[in-house]
Amino acid sequence: MSTVIEQPVEARLVAAAPRMPNIPATLHYDRSDPFAVRMTFPAPATLEGVEVCWTFARELLAAGLRGPEGHGDVRVRPYGYDRTVLEFHAPEGTAVVHVRSGEVRRFLEATSELVPTGREHLQLDLDHGLAELMRDAC
Repeated sequence: MSTVIEQPVEARLVAAAPRMPNIPATLHYDRSDPFAVRMTFPAPATLEGVEVCWTFARELLAAGLRGPEGHGDVRVRPYGYDRTVLEFHAPEGTAVVHVRSGEVRRFLEATSELVPTGREHLQLDLDHGLAELMRDAC
């Protein structure tokens, strides 16, 4: 069984212009980092012309399907019938994208099959992590 899930999604960038352009993005989940998901935007879709990756809690993404969540760099909330809004706040500005809620739900269901919600802690190798910290401290 794979330890990584990647799902392409179609994100719609909210901009000042009346038409919101579609941009490709990828949701990513890795069992070795069980509490986190990543959303990656390819270089052509970013102002800097480099791939941009945001990492945030899987729990934040799930809760944001039901109601507004987040107070930091990443905020998630439902919008309309089948859209989820993700806001990414950085010193350079804020990017707001819409993603189909159904795509987000399918991604979260796949991550839950890999690592059930509430069982993430069982995936952590605390002994290895502690050994790495101690090695770096010397």
